[in-house]
Amino acid sequence: MHPSRRGFLFGSAAALTLGGASLSVHAAQTDNRFVLVFLRGAMDGLSVVVPYGDHNLRSWRPALVPPEPGQEKGLADLGGFWGLHPSLKAMLALYRSNELLPVHCVAIPNRSRSHFEAQDILEIGAEHRMTSGWMNRISALMPAPENCDLAFNLGNTAPLVLHGEAPVSTWDPFHKRPRVSAGFYENIVRMHAGDRLTGAEMADGLRERRYIDRVLAGTSYDGLRPGFTRLARAAAKLLAAPDGPRLAELEVQGWDTHAGQMPRLAEALDELDAGMAVLRADLAPVWNRTVVLIVTEFGRTVRVNGTRGTDHGTGTAAFLAGGAVAGGRVLADWPGLGAGQLFEDRDLQPTLDLRALMKGVLGPHLGLSARDLLTVFPGSEQVGPTQKLLSV
Repeated sequence: MHPSRRGFLFGSAAALTLGGASLSVHAAQTDNRFVLVFLRGAMDGLSVVVPYGDHNLRSWRPALVPPEPGQEKGLADLGGFWGLHPSLKAMLALYRSNELLPVHCVAIPNRSRSHFEAQDILEIGAEHRMTSGWMNRISALMPAPENCDLAFNLGNTAPLVLHGEAPVSTWDPFHKRPRVSAGFYENIVRMHAGDRLTGAEMADGLRERRYIDRVLAGTSYDGLRPGFTRLARAAAKLLAAPDGPRLAELEVQGWDTHAGQMPRLAEALDELDAGMAVLRADLAPVWNRTVVLIVTEFGRTVRVNGTRGTDHGTGTAAFLAGGAVAGGRVLADWPGLGAGQLFEDRDLQPTLDLRALMKGVLGPHLGLSARDLLTVFPGSEQVGPTQKLLSV
């Protein structure tokens, strides 16, 4: 993708308005918040939400399963069959307050084991190629706030899930801007005011930059390590603003655990957990109206490989978090890990289409109709929404 001219000039926010079908805005404006957290690299769901009650698990991967609940550095028990990885302490607290819902055996509709193809399918929200992503198509259906775009991403790249017709922003809060004289940007806006291609873009970019700077003024990142936790703080400040954006996309790297999985996965989970703790604290004023969806492109093999890691798989786990979530349980149609129960004799068998989970959240949470959801997820007529995911 290519950032717009306003993004190039103003640095803080780049509009993404690439491709996609023409959509009309008709859904009601929402005061609810939605955050997508993308774990790029394929998280091993079997090592995060662990089915320790399935006796086949340790026979497949004895070197990868943490100790059982009650043992030193053991799993946190989630009801006698499931255990949560010991690195996820803040997320365990959310679970115990009924604000975290682990969902297992989920997968995208395509069974690709290619990172690039699977990530594209997840972000597009359809089995066929499109030039827009599903979060952008949501943005195109809903009115934007007065001072900013409805949806945004924090980071230095623009994810496919936000590409499309609707104006959305990608912004790096830690990018060092060049020093310019007072009024420099205002002069640029005046110079382009009469240009039908750039005039409105320039004015909107400056307006949004001023808004972001005002909302984040005085925000402290002291004590937060670089990466997801700092991005979570900036995102939460923007989402919590009464007149701010309502949709956000964040990413956490480090999930491609082909070798030395135990320490690498623990490190990635620790970063995820720390960021979720920041989101929970900084979104406190609107937490009861917030849903965080945590997803990855696919799972990993049931068998451990020769380097104490796992390879590209299929079924995996996802999470819903937030004050609007009906949590405190694990949602799964467990297929088992016995002989003949694995997908292609190597992977966790998926039993839930990820689009069903997303439909079950996005419909009621953002006020999207069944027709809207078919626009957001084209070709999903046979995929019904998962029910009873939200507490309100």
